[in-house]
Amino acid sequence: MFQPFRFGVQLHDPLPGTTWTETVREVESLGYSTLFVPDHFDEGLGPIAALAAAAAVTDTLRVGHLVLDTDYRHPAVVARELATIDLLSEGRLEVGLGAGWKATDYQRSGIPMDRPGIRVDRMIEHATIVRRLFTEESVSFSGEHYTISDLSGTPKPFSPGGPPFLVGGGAPRVLRFAGSFADIVGVNPSIHSGEVDQAAAQDGLPDRIDQKLRWVGEGAEARKDSKSLPDLEINAWLAAAQITEDRDSVAVLLGELFGVPPEVGLASPMALVGTETQITEDLQYRRERWGYNYPVIPGAEARNFAQLVGSLAGT
Repeated sequence: MFQPFRFGVQLHDPLPGTTWTETVREVESLGYSTLFVPDHFDEGLGPIAALAAAAAVTDTLRVGHLVLDTDYRHPAVVARELATIDLLSEGRLEVGLGAGWKATDYQRSGIPMDRPGIRVDRMIEHATIVRRLFTEESVSFSGEHYTISDLSGTPKPFSPGGPPFLVGGGAPRVLRFAGSFADIVGVNPSIHSGEVDQAAAQDGLPDRIDQKLRWVGEGAEARKDSKSLPDLEINAWLAAAQITEDRDSVAVLLGELFGVPPEVGLASPMALVGTETQITEDLQYRRERWGYNYPVIPGAEARNFAQLVGSLAGT
């Protein structure tokens, strides 16, 4: 049994020729489930303020971060800001958290970029504290990176038990944690170098995704809330998305990006290219093989994918 399809769109800025208010209302009208905003210092609007503004002028559109870097903000601050968005939007928030990967964010801001293991440790503590502040009257926590003493999380979210959590990553420990903790898992390439390079692209090829889903499943087996892997939503951030009659030409470019034959690059769940019929077949195959039900369309392609979104969402 698979989760029904729903679609997000990721935006850094308003669509061309529109304001942010006009953009998010258009995204809602096109049938997208969720508006996502990334969290990089050199990309567009501030993610917390942008989502608060989006939620304030829409009625059904969900809002989320893909994803907040937990190195940039203390969990007590994040919990309060996000609980406020969830409360004021009457339960339309998705909490996206990650351990950070983009080296230039750290270099240009002066924030120390610790080795991956430390960043993951900090993210796990951060996510645990945020969820507890959402759900418990008073929280005390003593960890390697954070200490919380008898803190009441206020306000409480609108959603019973708090909003759903999306944890994204590509390495074993992050994906096992996501499987054990999150409601939505972003199964992505692992970006060890701090930039999207060919090694990162190749980590998004099908055989690597097979292994990543095994790690998610191992985490899901340890859950205490009886959720299993089929209960989780699997989120796909798309590096390339295009509706085109000339799939072969785009496949050549993807092959160069991935450093593999063109047909292999097309098979990556990080790419979604072809006619609407071809893309529909790809999405159905990926859901059957890996569980991907929640693709995130790049903002520049939001209008072009609207018809496909309308035909597949909820099925």
